[in-house]
Amino acid sequence: MSAVLALDQGTSSSRAIVFDASGKILGVGSQPLASHYPAPGQVEQDPGAIWQGTLQSARDAIDKAGVKASDLLGIGIANQRETCIFWHRQTGEALGPAIVWQDRRTAEMCEQMRRDGLTQTVSEATGLVLDPYFSSTKIAWRLNQDAHLKALAEKGELCCGTVDAFLIARLTGKHATDATNASRTQLFDINRQVWHQDLLGYHDIPASILPDVLDCADDYGTTPRALLGAPLPVLGVAGDQQAALIGQGCFSVGATKATYGTGCFVMSNTGRARLASGNQLLSTIGYRVGGETTYALEASLFVAGMAIKWLRDNIGLIDSAKDTEACARETGGDTGGVLFVPALSGLGAPHWQPNARGLIRGLSLDTTRAQLVTAVLASIGYSTAELLDVMGQDGATTEALQVDGGMVVNSWLCQWIADLCQVPVERPKVAESTALGAAMLTLLGVGEYSSLDECPAMRQVDQVFAPRPMPVDAHMREWRNAVQTVIADGLAAHANT
Repeated sequence: MSAVLALDQGTSSSRAIVFDASGKILGVGSQPLASHYPAPGQVEQDPGAIWQGTLQSARDAIDKAGVKASDLLGIGIANQRETCIFWHRQTGEALGPAIVWQDRRTAEMCEQMRRDGLTQTVSEATGLVLDPYFSSTKIAWRLNQDAHLKALAEKGELCCGTVDAFLIARLTGKHATDATNASRTQLFDINRQVWHQDLLGYHDIPASILPDVLDCADDYGTTPRALLGAPLPVLGVAGDQQAALIGQGCFSVGATKATYGTGCFVMSNTGRARLASGNQLLSTIGYRVGGETTYALEASLFVAGMAIKWLRDNIGLIDSAKDTEACARETGGDTGGVLFVPALSGLGAPHWQPNARGLIRGLSLDTTRAQLVTAVLASIGYSTAELLDVMGQDGATTEALQVDGGMVVNSWLCQWIADLCQVPVERPKVAESTALGAAMLTLLGVGEYSSLDECPAMRQVDQVFAPRPMPVDAHMREWRNAVQTVIADGLAAHANT
């Protein structure tokens, strides 16, 4: 049997899936992952929990698949990006908490970089913008705060990396990452494919603590037999959004996917050409295979599924995520004039306002629970439409949108996105596009496929949501006005601190 194990380490859970070579799911394991909030704007996770959850999920997936570990061809990894971890080079022991991609503690450091004139350097070299979302300031902050880490670095005993690198170190003992994850650190030159010495020097980050950068389908070492029951090579690695791009079969220029998980991430394949955005979108590495880089244009929203979790856990308006579709169908999509801007942890693309906060507008005595829930759900469609619009302005025109992630089981949301964006929305049969992408890379790495172009047969479409006529301009005008209010309030609040 040709089967592989895909590890999908996300923000809210660690999942593992055994796929066969046709893309069929044979077994799934999953463990929840908690985040901790030690101070306003700070988000951390326990690296030990990340590792143990990943390991348990892998063992459960293999067991449920009814296969032996020795039957597997290899392992692929997809992971939450930008989150950074420090660990001891010899022991593999994590040194302190993981600082999560949602963390905003380094907003002032980013402002200082802007004042120091680094905006253009960062954009040209890394394709990114100055925002605490990325890893560079997180790494610099930890090194500045912890003299022990600096001492270990000086002795050559410190390792640092994104979650994939931490998992690779635990699985195989190798200190390596792939080009897509490296491209999210704000320390990697995506033009020359090397760590950027000037940016490392600015942050006083020793290059010695950073991992080697490999292709997405490459040799990341082999696990010891005792770990999973057989020695297994790690052959495929990509950041979760790039893995979803691969899993959705977006291998042609202009092919675009949107993943709706904790956040929403829209990514469009731009081929061998790196597009320079005029709208603060991200130019990033889509994937690197056989030493050849395919670039992508990306727009990141910090809050998507997190808004639904907020409705359930903080506000108590719903018992489960599936209640949102029932509310939207109850209202027929009519929110009664209520508009919600989901800036619960700042605004991402194309605004990049870390001080912005969420907004509910248009409440009245007639507002119902269902209308408020519908407004929260509808905000995801508004955000997506705004992103596709600015992507088009940058030269990445979308003719169809491939969607995936936990939220797309909601058919009302998929249709709403199609209507607002005025493009067909395609939902795959296997919603686990991120894990599927990791599996494709692994199968490529082991030689089951000779190129990624052979892999799209693993992806099958469940339903296509065709766009219906609607007054898009009027809807989007109200949305943009609300977003501008949020930005103005965030700037004013920051000025007063």
